[in-house]
Amino acid sequence: MGLDRRNFLKTVGVAGITLFAADVMGSSDKKKKENTEFRGMLYDSTRCVGCQTCETVCAETHGLPPPIGEPKSGIIRKTDEKHNTVINCFNTSKGDVYIKNQCMHCNDPACVAACLTKAMYKTKEGAVIWRGDKCMGCRYCMVSCPFDIPKFEYFSSNPKIQKCTMCFEKLVKGGIPSCAENCPAEAIKFGTRRELLAEARKRIVENPGVYVDEIYGDHTAGGTGFLYLSPVPFKELGMNTKIQNKSYPELSTGFLFSVPTVFVLLPPLLLGIYEATKNNQSYENNENE
Repeated sequence: MGLDRRNFLKTVGVAGITLFAADVMGSSDKKKKENTEFRGMLYDSTRCVGCQTCETVCAETHGLPPPIGEPKSGIIRKTDEKHNTVINCFNTSKGDVYIKNQCMHCNDPACVAACLTKAMYKTKEGAVIWRGDKCMGCRYCMVSCPFDIPKFEYFSSNPKIQKCTMCFEKLVKGGIPSCAENCPAEAIKFGTRRELLAEARKRIVENPGVYVDEIYGDHTAGGTGFLYLSPVPFKELGMNTKIQNKSYPELSTGFLFSVPTVFVLLPPLLLGIYEATKNNQSYENNENE
């Protein structure tokens, strides 16, 4: 049975209207986010010893393969579809310094704004999660992320988007992320973003010779849930210091009025195909029962 033409056109129309209304809705969503007390993590690279405990417990918690390789200066390890977090080592002006990489859990995530089906979702707890039952496989989240975090399982028969979820399943039960819970050097601290920023500023003020006077993630990309302290400029640790302070979704305001129609219509077209196909499959399943 082919696609239901009526459902398809209806969905495309609704999706198109939704896109043009995004500018109006965006301001309302922004106000809600500003009034939400997100949780996050503060990573202090002066305390990290590169033991990879965070990598190991992350893999165990989420049923992923154990870490591959060790953090060594000159070797850059990246997150992938099998590893949600990695530790790297950089030879800096103050010697070897370790740095942890994972999803930044942005306050206003570009991946969430780019997702047409709300499969990528910013929770009230602060974690950015992926919901497989809503995903249509467009992978716009991967393209939009300024930190290059979401990864696709290309070789799986049932592919998923993999990334750090801040152990969301544990958060909703009152727990804390496995990496923060198990770090033996206490390099990772979990709490509300407000508490973490206050703690980071306190450490900088009390130890001016230890830290650079900057918190990576305070304003980066509109602010992130994962915050960093460092003894050296973040550029020396391979961090992208060219990412702007405005959130990426905020920059898209007015975008729909300045681009060719084909680029505006393509997303709702894809969404229409996805919804119509899903509705059609549900209809066929009901007929077969």
